[in-house]
Amino acid sequence: MVERVTKPNPIWKTFSSVKLAIVLLILIAITSVLGTFIPQREEAFDFARKLSPTTFHFFQALHLFDMYHATWFRVLIGLLALNLVVCSIDRFPTTWRRFSAQPRPDRTKLFQDLSPEQSFEAKVSGDWLLKAIEAYLNAHYKRVHKALSSGQAFFYGEKGRFSHFGVYLVHLSILVIILGALIGSFFGFEAYVNILEGDQVHTALLRGRALPIDLGFSVRCNDFRVAFYDNGAPKEYRSDLSFLVNGKVVKSAILLVNHPVRFRGITFYQSSYGSVAGDTAKIRLVKKASKLEATSMTVKVGQKNTLPHQEGTFEITQIKENFMRMGPAVLVSVDSRDGNRYRFWVFQHCETIMQRFPGIFQQFPKLNPSSFEPYTFFLDEIESRYYTGLQLSKDPGVSVVWAGCFLMIGGLFVTFFTSHRRIWIRVSEQKGVAKISVAGMANKNPVGLERELYGLTKALQEKLKGEAQ
Repeated sequence: MVERVTKPNPIWKTFSSVKLAIVLLILIAITSVLGTFIPQREEAFDFARKLSPTTFHFFQALHLFDMYHATWFRVLIGLLALNLVVCSIDRFPTTWRRFSAQPRPDRTKLFQDLSPEQSFEAKVSGDWLLKAIEAYLNAHYKRVHKALSSGQAFFYGEKGRFSHFGVYLVHLSILVIILGALIGSFFGFEAYVNILEGDQVHTALLRGRALPIDLGFSVRCNDFRVAFYDNGAPKEYRSDLSFLVNGKVVKSAILLVNHPVRFRGITFYQSSYGSVAGDTAKIRLVKKASKLEATSMTVKVGQKNTLPHQEGTFEITQIKENFMRMGPAVLVSVDSRDGNRYRFWVFQHCETIMQRFPGIFQQFPKLNPSSFEPYTFFLDEIESRYYTGLQLSKDPGVSVVWAGCFLMIGGLFVTFFTSHRRIWIRVSEQKGVAKISVAGMANKNPVGLERELYGLTKALQEKLKGEAQ
């Protein structure tokens, strides 16, 4: 009867191949290198503008501007994880047999052609000698066994049996790191938010998609401060933040550049700052008469103000920090006493604008600060409010990734710094003199095994010599 040979499943054979693991690692390495050269997400805008339309659409179709969140990159990671699992399962039975095997103590071939340094003679014999050797092995090795054969005594002991599983710890650590990365990719986010001094927000905008996301709590900017160098460059800027849950302050913190703050799994980074026009402006009104009359006042947006001589009322309806790229400006609405309404913009730097664009105010009445005669409006200052720009990052997989890193360190230590060493000792007696020989085997590090056998031989020699005296 001919025994049928079962062919291995081709899919299983493919995924249990080390070659596949090498190919996947090379592909992941290449894509990771590309990710360092091709700007990702928001940083890709300037780079994308330099590309031709065809190249841009090709990059966009492959999600090369956000490759670490692309489906094909996640598929590569998933295939690597599947390859590791299948390889581990495929090789585990052989590893388990090596781990659980119990060699015979009375193996004689191991003692052929031994080095002279692995044998010595002792002028002791009998049960005391065997008990002394067995006691020493029990103190330094595991699974010690003894056997008597042809007038000789054999001993067996081992250490480092679990070193066979070092590679599985490394495989498991990679899977844990991949799991942590996928958790962060699917359930984490990166966002940004600008908060005015004194304001609070409970949402942020996702990076790349500009979609609002609810934080589950509120963040308030109590104060923002910025210090400058003499050349005008920012020296330091900091945000005084409060985190509120159900309207109550739970945590307060000072946020600095390179000193992030963490709250409820979200890390806040000081990213930028800026200023916006407030709702208050300082206005100066000059009336043409035999003698110029000037009146200064601080005006809020939407607030009705009476002209100095009861000619009507005016209000500021808008404040722009950089209107038409010509600097701060306010939109003034004047209701005269005769019922007419005048609306015109008043710039802070009128003189500069007239020098750059002569006659612009006469040509465009909407830009003329003297549109309502006999008054000319001047803008001395607008209130500015700082805002703090924060970057937010949430990655629930970080702790899992760290656990995988520590597991990998342990696995690498077991794999490279430990070995399964099996020791055999033969005791043969003749005319009251015992000859003790030491042999051994190891799954790796033969140089370490030689040192182990030499040290064991010397240790037994000294022990037996001392006990005999």
